[in-house]
Formats: sequence, C-alpha cells, structure tokens
Amino acid sequence: MHFLWCAILVGVLAGLIGSGFHLSIDYLIQWPQWLSQSLSGLDLVLAAALITMTSTILCVALVRHVAPEAGGSGVQEIEGALEGLRPVRWMRVLPLKFVTGVMAISSGLVLGREGPTIHIGASVAQGVSRAGRLSDIERRSLLAAGAAAGLACAFNAPLAAILFVIEETRKQFPYSLRAYMGVIVASLLSAALTEWIAGVGPDFRLLVPEVDLALLIAFVPLGVALGILGVLLNAAILFTIELCATWHRRLPYSFPALIGLFTGAAFIVLPATVTGGESVIMQLAQHHYTVAALLLLAAFRFVSMVASYSTGVPGGIFAPILTLAMCVGLGFGSGLEHLLPDADIMPLAFGIAAMGGLFTASVRAPIVGVTLALELTGSYPLVLPLLITCFVANIVAEWCGGRPIYEQLLERTFRLAGIEQPTARERTGLA
Repeated sequence: MHFLWCAILVGVLAGLIGSGFHLSIDYLIQWPQWLSQSLSGLDLVLAAALITMTSTILCVALVRHVAPEAGGSGVQEIEGALEGLRPVRWMRVLPLKFVTGVMAISSGLVLGREGPTIHIGASVAQGVSRAGRLSDIERRSLLAAGAAAGLACAFNAPLAAILFVIEETRKQFPYSLRAYMGVIVASLLSAALTEWIAGVGPDFRLLVPEVDLALLIAFVPLGVALGILGVLLNAAILFTIELCATWHRRLPYSFPALIGLFTGAAFIVLPATVTGGESVIMQLAQHHYTVAALLLLAAFRFVSMVASYSTGVPGGIFAPILTLAMCVGLGFGSGLEHLLPDADIMPLAFGIAAMGGLFTASVRAPIVGVTLALELTGSYPLVLPLLITCFVANIVAEWCGGRPIYEQLLERTFRLAGIEQPTARERTGLA
C-alpha cells in the first residue's frame, strides 16, 4: 500500500508540473507575434533568428555543464536507469529539463514536449522513491510509473502512456502486479489533472468516419512507405547527432548556433516548417493542400526535425514525427484521391493512419502507435486502417534492418559512458 501511495503522489506531481510545462510553452511560443508588433520585414527575420540562436546556445551550454543527461528526450536515460546502469540525478534534471525544455521548444525548434515530460515524471518518481525509502525493485517500478505519467500529461493519452512504458521498456520493465498498478494509477491521475487544468478531450480532435472495407488495401502501400521512411529518419538522427558532436569538438556551439539561426528565421518566413507541429497538424487537417506542397513540407520538416534534435537541447521526437507523418499521409491520400476520384477517399484518414505508422516504424511500438493515434484524434472508426498501417510499417522497418530509435540512442549513451551493454540473460535477471 505504501508503494501505491507513492505512485499516487507521482501521478499528481507529474500532472501538475507537466501541465505547467505545457502552459509555459503555449504562452511563450507566441513571441514572434509580440516581436512583430515592434519590427517588420528583414529586421523581424534577423531579430527572430538571433533570439532562437541565443536560446539554443544557452540551452546547450546549461545542459552540457549542469546535467548532460538532460539533453534530448530522456527516454533512453529512463531505460538505462531501469536497467540500473544510469543515474537519475533528479534534483538537477527536474529544474533543468523544465527551464531549458520550455526555452528550446518555445524558441521554435522542431521538438516535442513529450520527451521532457517523460523525463520530468521519472525525475519526480526518483525523488519520491528516495523520500519514501523504497526498495530497488519498487524504485524501478516507480520510475516506470513516473515516465508513464509524464507521457499521459504530454498528450492527454493515458492508455497510450501505459502501453508505451510496457511495450517500449519491455526489456527493462519489472513485470509485477504492483508495477502495473503503479503505472496505471500514476497515468490516470496525471491525465485527470491535465484535463482539469488544460481542458478535456483529445489533443487533435480529427473525427473521420469509417473507411470502406474495399479501401483497406490502400493502407498497405502507405505502411510500406512509412516503414522505409522510419528507418531513414532514425539513421538520419543518429548520423546528425554524431556530426554535431564532431563539429562541437572543432568549433564549440557553432552547430547549435547555425540551427538556431535558421530555425528562428523560418519561424517568421515559413512557420509551418518549424515548432513541434501541434498547430501545424490541425492546419493541415482543416485546409486542402496540393500533393506537391505536402511532400515539400514533409521534406522541410524531416530536415528541421533531425537538425533540431541533434543539437542536444531538451526535447522529444513524438510530436515532430506525428506532424511529418500527417504531411506524408495526407499527400498519399490526396494523390490516391486524384487517381481514383470516384472511390470516396478521405485523405485525412490516411493522415491519421500515417501518424501511427511512422511512430511505429521509428519507435517500433505498434500497439502504442495505434493507441496513440486513436487517443490523440478521437477517430476510433480508424482502428482497422491503423492496425494495417502500423503492422506493415513495423514489418517493413524490420526487413530494412531498422532498429528502435531509443534502443540505438541508449546504446550510444552506454558507449559514451563506457558502460558495457547488458545481455538478454542479464536483463532477465534485472527484471
């Protein structure tokens, strides 16, 4: 019962802190509008570029000097902590992740809010476990509960959060009834507090009617394309992270400065190509765009997402992945609509299915991909298209030799820290 009370406390704190994190970003991300009241034209573009550049450099510097593990999404750090191989210095990570996460994401960089909130939730759990004097297995269970609570707060999707922790950390999760109950309770309370503070309902309410059974076969080639794209995306992220690290050794902070400079300028000139993309998803869903425009936007966002994450500032990849997927899915559906004008094709259905498919291809968690897309949009009639798209994307990513993005990031973290990767038998012993 003591552990359950700790999980309750973690859910409440993660919901409160996470909601404050999101509200801070929602407020500060309006700064281009505030700036445009005083400046215009080239002066506005230059000022925005300098603001984002300064913010990016400052975030990178703080992370490198205070807590390097606070960079990026933090999911791989939690996986390492669940294996007992990475520390959770919660007193450093919690305030640093909050402050620099708000700065980086609101500056316009193409990053998601879910990574920081997952890390924040786990940091809260670490603090509670220390105060509650929990055993090692209870501490690890509470870490998983905190991570789930953070994701539930990020997307107001408690079921996807529960499944994410179980599916993504299946190699590290301490399977037991107590651990399951802790994850469920923390996620539910965090989501409930998020709804109480920020409002009830899906993050992206995109209601789509059922797809005709005869059109289900069309989601197979979509899944194939997304499986290949997911493998390419993961490879690009890993390559650019290494490139940034090499660049930093030669010219410190020049790479983040360059990315910040271009991102800030794009925030004024081409706003749809930057930010996490939550508002971009709704804009794409509510307006009609040509196939060429959608694919061009997808190309821009692919590059801006990879570049932003490689800087090392705190930020996740879920939201950018979902936005990129919406561009690709809508483009695929619109192209199909032109080819088959009498088939009653709904491009938005392909956009929503793509959200789950690209997430699956990158993270390799198909059940979470399906559930997350359904909870985020409320389009529950799309269960079958989502299942088909995610299943095919997962199989194709496997055939292409792709591996889960967080598994690769965790291996890189272990390699840099000089930690030997545990074997499957050792992982079983940990669980």
